[in-house]
Amino acid sequence: MYAIVEIAGQQFKVSKDQKVYVHRLASEEGTKVSFDKVLLLDDNGNVTLGAPAVEGASVEAKVLQHLKGDKVIVFKKKRRKGYKKKNGHRQSFTQILIEGIVAAGAKKKAAKKEVEVEVTETAEEVKPKAKATKKPKTEE
Repeated sequence: MYAIVEIAGQQFKVSKDQKVYVHRLASEEGTKVSFDKVLLLDDNGNVTLGAPAVEGASVEAKVLQHLKGDKVIVFKKKRRKGYKKKNGHRQSFTQILIEGIVAAGAKKKAAKKEVEVEVTETAEEVKPKAKATKKPKTEE
């Protein structure tokens, strides 16, 4: 079983018990993280495609360590002009261990619905305030 998941803006093909280096995550070492943006899910030939993501699917992982990659040298030159710039950096990475791939999670759907209800309530409160501010502007 494998999945294609988007982690920190990049897509990775992951399977259980695999170690992956991703861009630096804000989580501390030893914590567990969950990635909900699963784009494709393959369970022994049974392929599920998301549009854009598979509903209810997630990838569970554990942060192993934060580290830096190899040094990358950036050298710019324009010939016959005397222009040379040398710069470099070391990219920050996080090593994660994929602990499992969950095909369907009903708990996460319920949590998302609660958030949507809160957003609609705040949107209704904002609309009357906007109308009240519009009236004085038209009277002036």
